[in-house]
Amino acid sequence: MIALTTGEPAGIGPEIALRAAAQADRPVTLVGDAALLETTAFAIGLGWPLPAVQVEHVPLASPCLSGRLDPRNAAYVIGTLDRAVDGALAGRYRAVVTAPVQKSAINDGAATAHPFIGHTEYLAQRAGVPHVVMLLVGGGLRVALATTHLPLAQVPAAITRESLAATLDVLHAGLRTRFALPAPRIGVAGLNPHAGESGQLGREEIDVIAPAVAAARSRGIDASGPLPADTLFVPATLARFDAVLAMFHDQGLPVLKHASFGHGVNVTLGLPFVRTSVDHGTALDLAGTGRADAGSMIAALRLAAELTA
Repeated sequence: MIALTTGEPAGIGPEIALRAAAQADRPVTLVGDAALLETTAFAIGLGWPLPAVQVEHVPLASPCLSGRLDPRNAAYVIGTLDRAVDGALAGRYRAVVTAPVQKSAINDGAATAHPFIGHTEYLAQRAGVPHVVMLLVGGGLRVALATTHLPLAQVPAAITRESLAATLDVLHAGLRTRFALPAPRIGVAGLNPHAGESGQLGREEIDVIAPAVAAARSRGIDASGPLPADTLFVPATLARFDAVLAMFHDQGLPVLKHASFGHGVNVTLGLPFVRTSVDHGTALDLAGTGRADAGSMIAALRLAAELTA
């Protein structure tokens, strides 16, 4: 059984979750408000109930209007995540697939003890694991991130030998266990233009990234780099690797999204269960129109099924 959380209720999450569940080839449990899901299903012409689809009901805190965020529903959104994680940790769900949430609404509603940075970080905290890796899959690419949702000015300090060691270990293990690659090849991007150009454009490659790559190789990980990002993402270079490790969010994701937008999948490696998600946000402007593209959600659900087969 796969748990599919329905995300921000004012966004497109309920619609794309329903569309994906309706096409699933294995049992799915939608985690969210049952009345909201029923209303949405009828509105988009799916009918209700959906065959082979169960609902784990989490009640809305406040009535929902499409496209209008309501911080009073922040605890509801977190509640859907908690239900899915608890079920996965208890063995009731083999995978968790998540619809997009609105970080600003969760934080405005003070639904968590600390600022909500993103799904990836919250799921790691709830699962009690020390380090997870965000891996984007799509368009024939696998792109992992050394740092995730950080202001660009904070990225250099966040990249350390220790953090890269943990990321490379999790990425290597995830590619082997989740993607059945016995000897994964990982290309590691530099942080600076031209990978620092021998220190002329920054020393992070010399002082941090290269030593971390060398240490990973000594542990049996087939990692190469640091390589200039603008040449690492050239098709001929990409063909040498099973995955790329980008140093920051907007170094890796624009390439992945150009190759696969609308069908890309976000995978969290390092959790004790499979977790996948969409490659886009809540699309408040499309909520309630019936025109939301469920392609990425369908791909996320299918990949979760493949990774747990």
